[in-house]
Amino acid sequence: MRLVIARCSVDYVGRLEAHLPMADRLLMIKADGSVSVHADDRAYKPLNWMTPPCALTETAITDIDGEDTGEQLWIVENSKGEQLRITIEQVHHETTHELGQDPGLVKDGVEAHLQELLAEHIDTLGEGYSLVRREYPTAIGPVDLLARDGAGGTVAVEIKRRGGIDGVEQLSRYLDLLNRDELLRPVRGVFAAQEIKPQARTLAEDRGIRCLTLDYQELRGIETDELRLF
Repeated sequence: MRLVIARCSVDYVGRLEAHLPMADRLLMIKADGSVSVHADDRAYKPLNWMTPPCALTETAITDIDGEDTGEQLWIVENSKGEQLRITIEQVHHETTHELGQDPGLVKDGVEAHLQELLAEHIDTLGEGYSLVRREYPTAIGPVDLLARDGAGGTVAVEIKRRGGIDGVEQLSRYLDLLNRDELLRPVRGVFAAQEIKPQARTLAEDRGIRCLTLDYQELRGIETDELRLF
C-alpha cells in the first residue's frame, strides 16, 4: 500500500463531473490498483475513488516554456474511460508498506454464535427448512449458511450482528456465484441480523433478498430450553 499526504485538487471525468478544490488530503493506492482520496473526517468513506481494474499514470506538469513547475498530474483511468485527474501541488509525506496477504475477517463471538444457533435451529427461517451446510464455500469466500426451504429450493443466508449495505452487497455477490451452479440454482437470499439498517433493508428488498431480524436472547433461550429437557 502506498500512502501520500499532499496538497491537491481532484477532478472526476466520466458520466458526471465532480471537482474537489485544492486542499491537503490523503491519497491511498492499494495493491489491487484501487485509488482513493480521503479528507481528515468522514470515517472510512473516501471523497472520491476509482476501483480496479484501473491504471495510474504520473507525469510532471510543465509551464508554457516547458519548465517543470514542481507539480504532478496523476491520471487514474478505468476500463470504461472514466478518470480521476489528481493535480498535486505539494507532497508533504509519502510512504509504502507491504501488508501481505490478509487472513480475512474473524467474526466476533456474538456473530459466530448467531450462525451456530441459526444452523441448529434452521426452522427459524421458516417451516420445512433444512440445513445443507455452514460456511458453504464460494470463489470469493464462504456464505454463512446454505439451506433448503420446504419446497426444496436453495437459500443462501448471510448473518450479521448489525446489517448494513455492505452486508447486502456481500450476499449479492455470493448469490451471483451460486446461481451459476446448475445443481443449486435458483438460489434465493436471506439477510439475517440482530439489527438491519433501513437503507440495507431497502436495498435487499429491491434485489429480492428477504430480511430477517434475529433475537439473540430468544435464540439462546431456545438453546437453554432444549438443554433443560435433557
